[in-house]
Amino acid sequence: VMHLATDVTGVLSDNSSPADIFDLVARLHPSAAVCGTPTEIAQRTIDEIEGISRGRYAGPIGWIDANGDGELGIALRCGQISGDAKSIRIYAGCGIVAGSDPEREYAESQAKLLPMRSALENH
Repeated sequence: VMHLATDVTGVLSDNSSPADIFDLVARLHPSAAVCGTPTEIAQRTIDEIEGISRGRYAGPIGWIDANGDGELGIALRCGQISGDAKSIRIYAGCGIVAGSDPEREYAESQAKLLPMRSALENH
């Protein structure tokens, strides 16, 4: 599995409308890399096809300090514990494109989930 990443940095100009890291995150999430574009149509299509909530999948994760500075990434592999703390749903995804082979994509997802599954099964 190979991942490409692009670091994005910036400083808000003094004459821009009031904004903070939370405003920026809200505008950037979900990433086109995990949702597609245009966002609203892509999200609606994903909801119809997948039939389950993605929960925290691909959400922003990182740190933000008291000055509003921070560093965030995307949680491409994650888990969400149920409200009663008796189960966990783990998430991983693949880059589905026009030429994707469903069997290979499924195998890739299983490989990505293996470290989390191993940790949970051996606990």
